[in-house]
Amino acid sequence: MNKRIKQQIAFWTLRIMSSIVVLFLVLILGFIISKGIGVINWKFLTTMPEDGMTKGGIYPAIIGTFCLVGGSMLFAFPIGVMSGIFIHEYAPNGFFKNFVQLMTNNLAGVPSIVFGLFGMSLFVNKLEFGDSILAGSLTLGLLVLPVVIRTTEEALKSVNDSFRLASYGLGANKLQTIWRVVLPIATPNIITGLILSIGRVSGETAPILFTVAAYYLPTLPDSMYDQVMALPYHLYVLSTSGTNIKESRDMAYGTALVLVLIVLIANLVANAIRRFLSKKVKMN
Repeated sequence: MNKRIKQQIAFWTLRIMSSIVVLFLVLILGFIISKGIGVINWKFLTTMPEDGMTKGGIYPAIIGTFCLVGGSMLFAFPIGVMSGIFIHEYAPNGFFKNFVQLMTNNLAGVPSIVFGLFGMSLFVNKLEFGDSILAGSLTLGLLVLPVVIRTTEEALKSVNDSFRLASYGLGANKLQTIWRVVLPIATPNIITGLILSIGRVSGETAPILFTVAAYYLPTLPDSMYDQVMALPYHLYVLSTSGTNIKESRDMAYGTALVLVLIVLIANLVANAIRRFLSKKVKMN
């Protein structure tokens, strides 16, 4: 078998595997859309749940999800980016750097329910934040922190060292080089970490189950110390342990579709920002 035939077999195998993945994605999205599109309307999106969540809308769950996503990103993104910069740009090669990278990789693989139990022990009980947006946001922030750190490191690695050397040659110090040269080039790839983090935080149930999520709370939060409803937990409750699962089934499909749309819109916005920054870097 010659090299060309082997290459064609490999390409077609990859095409078939990719097509299967896309097919499953289309089937899942098609199922959710077909079941949930009939439920979604203005009332569903802007009113409180009623009659044990068998009627009404999911407005508190939408607001709660935005609060948790925003709070977790405010915590995880700055710390993760600064940690990635320190590890790649400042930490010397050796035991400490290898140990931190190993622990970061291990944390990225820890099940989310472990983070939930840790958040309940530390933020809810030890620091006495109670079941609150603050406790839930910090827990979710810890959950995605390893992702932000690793993507920041990889983004910084992708910056050619010639840019750093040119900056040093012009008299800039290390901090100026990182801030004015390296970060602008790496930012589009760093945003990848933000996209992945938003997607994961939006759909997590286990961490918020122990730290913030309310079963039925048809009110909006007044402060960061309040409990909230959230779309992932709301969907879980409607599907498994609601007061009347059959009557709330349509609302569950509608909730799932809204959650998918929120993640999709967040990803599209982040990708648009990344493309804009990439063009800006190329122009400069």
